[in-house]
Amino acid sequence: MKDLAKKLGANIRVKRKEVGLAQDKLAELADMDRSYIGRIERGEMNITVEKLYSLAIVLKCKPKDLLP
Repeated sequence: MKDLAKKLGANIRVKRKEVGLAQDKLAELADMDRSYIGRIERGEMNITVEKLYSLAIVLKCKPKDLLP
């Protein structure tokens, strides 16, 4: 399960960089704390479907595109 969180976090990081957002800007736009985004990207957090959708909206992709 931890491996899944790491892969999801890595995918979010790649997509965030593709769209040119810093972690703090992604956090602001998704209404999340910057440290929380960092923990997601490092695979330290299991996020809810709701959070996944919020991130996908900001990253202008489908939630499934972020899944490993």
